[in-house]
Amino acid sequence: MKIGFIGLGHMGSAMAKNLVIAGHDVTAFNRTPGRSRVLLQLGAHEAADIAGACQGEVVITMLADDVAVADTVWGKDGVLESLPQGAIHISMSTISVALSKRLTQAHRQAGQRYVAATVMGRPDMAAAANLFILAAGDSATVAICGPVFDSLGQKTSNVGPEPSAANLIKLTGNFLQAAVIEALGEAVALIGKAGIDRRAYIEVLTSTVFTAPAYKIFGPLIAEGKFEPAAFAAPLGYKDIRLALAAAESLQVPMPLANLLHDRFVRLFAQGGERLDWAAIGALAGQDAGDRQHSVAPV
Repeated sequence: MKIGFIGLGHMGSAMAKNLVIAGHDVTAFNRTPGRSRVLLQLGAHEAADIAGACQGEVVITMLADDVAVADTVWGKDGVLESLPQGAIHISMSTISVALSKRLTQAHRQAGQRYVAATVMGRPDMAAAANLFILAAGDSATVAICGPVFDSLGQKTSNVGPEPSAANLIKLTGNFLQAAVIEALGEAVALIGKAGIDRRAYIEVLTSTVFTAPAYKIFGPLIAEGKFEPAAFAAPLGYKDIRLALAAAESLQVPMPLANLLHDRFVRLFAQGGERLDWAAIGALAGQDAGDRQHSVAPV
């Protein structure tokens, strides 16, 4: 397929590379120049602007937040203005439910098609084309996007005809992961203060009844206090918790644990932890217990 790809961050670069390797005709654009070198060596094309990436059958956006997506879509010579009628915008960014609904309406009015296809997985999974993809939108349009998703992930789940459903599911998934991080942090703090080896404790957990990937990924990071380099930066995790809370407020669903997680991120940033992996909130319980050895950031 002829695909435009906008957003070459840690995830986007790996995803665009896999599309090229799979044989798709990829034209990439990134607001910060210099990130397309590897793609160009593999045979991709580089667009000079957003409009240049919107000349194919599909354009994919993989951007950091609502502001970046809105600027890319509604800005001058943006996606909405440049994408041909009938072409498909696949938004793979983690964005708010409200913005996804706006995108659905705007593309419909412009005669374009829109699919939300959020992803579960960290950069190593993106590099291995091993992501889990949550796709939502018109079923025929989602089916057309099948070869794209097959090039990026190990499994695609069609979660319904309303694109924003994919965004809400992704936000709740990240909420659950953050909750696991907090729970692991509290458990590790208790174990550590009792003098039990943290790493051995995580090994016991993840080899018995807590074998899910979240425990295997975040448990060792918390036990070892290893939060750099960030595979998923803490500000992005904080953004997702805020978006989950916004969706909950609109639907009048109390989420007390999400509010706790919100405050954990605020505390992390107050200590200068913006550069750290979001797993760093799991070290705050140890600090609460008086463990200065495992400080997550300079105070």
